[in-house]
Amino acid sequence: MSASVQNRFQLLAIDGSARSGTLDLMRGQVRTPAFMPVGTQASVKSLDPTDLNLVGADIILANTYHLMLRPGADLVESMGGVSKFMSWNRPVLTDSGGFQVFSLAQRRELVEGGVRFRSHIDGSIHELSPERAIQLQQQFGSDIIMALDVCVGFDTDAKGQREAMELTHRWLPRNVTAFTSQTDRKALDRPLLFGIAQGGFSAECREYSAEVVARSTVDGCAIGGLSVGEPKDTMAEMLSASISVLPADRPRYLMGVGSPEDLWNAVAAGVDMFDCVLPTRVARRGALYTPDGRINVTNSAYASQDGPVDTSCDCYMCSTFSASYVHHLFRSKELLGFRLASIHNLRFIMRQMEEMRKAIGDRTFEIHRRRFLEHYQPADQIVAKEQRELYQRRRR
Repeated sequence: MSASVQNRFQLLAIDGSARSGTLDLMRGQVRTPAFMPVGTQASVKSLDPTDLNLVGADIILANTYHLMLRPGADLVESMGGVSKFMSWNRPVLTDSGGFQVFSLAQRRELVEGGVRFRSHIDGSIHELSPERAIQLQQQFGSDIIMALDVCVGFDTDAKGQREAMELTHRWLPRNVTAFTSQTDRKALDRPLLFGIAQGGFSAECREYSAEVVARSTVDGCAIGGLSVGEPKDTMAEMLSASISVLPADRPRYLMGVGSPEDLWNAVAAGVDMFDCVLPTRVARRGALYTPDGRINVTNSAYASQDGPVDTSCDCYMCSTFSASYVHHLFRSKELLGFRLASIHNLRFIMRQMEEMRKAIGDRTFEIHRRRFLEHYQPADQIVAKEQRELYQRRRR
């Protein structure tokens, strides 16, 4: 990795394994640990760029597969790239389409050269290879480009998990070569390329896959294939095995994880970046984060609460509207409820990231983590049900 790339990721403080720093990208600086709201189709559902700025987002994620289908890479490129197209004008990370290898398993054919998808929109056939995935993300003008990988679920047998890992490894040099052929790697304003470690649910394979990514000339190291139906203790074990061999001088990105307690624990393990649809997805159901855990604002207890949902929260919803009004919006199926709840949940997550960064700088991270976990009570049965539903949704 060149010195110029090393200078773009700066670690400012370390407390135990937790790290805080900055990542300088083409369209701005990202403070780490960082959470990326998910804008699958160049839109974080129900929110506009002003909302995203107000909640404190530095970077968002968009989806290569979905943008490839609609509106298409040529159109996005002609509009100045995905950031300009959606008037965000700040950093965007695009995933490669590798997750759709898992989530659209019934609509794809996986071969050595790449993956062939049957569009969920109109049934048309589209092909993604490592080279094509890199080209598309270059057309999107992505600040961070993800290598094409193969993701499998927790219910995949050991043989299938190993085969997915090995194919991911064979694709990685092709991703790097395609990226290098289209990018001046010495340029300070170029996009970054992240590789993705897989390995299924074997700690030995996880460590080996992370070593493969660490040895490559990628700018950042992602950990994929977790939060795909496995128990949380299994996820923690696989995360630990992966991180154990990742280089300290490159950002570490845990893909698809976003529960508040998981964020605190993963940062404690040494993760720098996250993305997940969970905060906004549950918001649209009326599930709102508070320091004591999640509440459901549609419950009758909030029908006459003349005060904010969370008195400690500085988001637009809590500083402007009563819990009673938000309850009314959801009971009346008013779309404003989706926006306000999404603003609240994302602001809650961003406040956690802010607290983590400060605590790491103050070397009090573990005190703050324990304090958070003592007060925040995950609704285990609800969360387990949501994870199953999300898992089944991904399989469809």
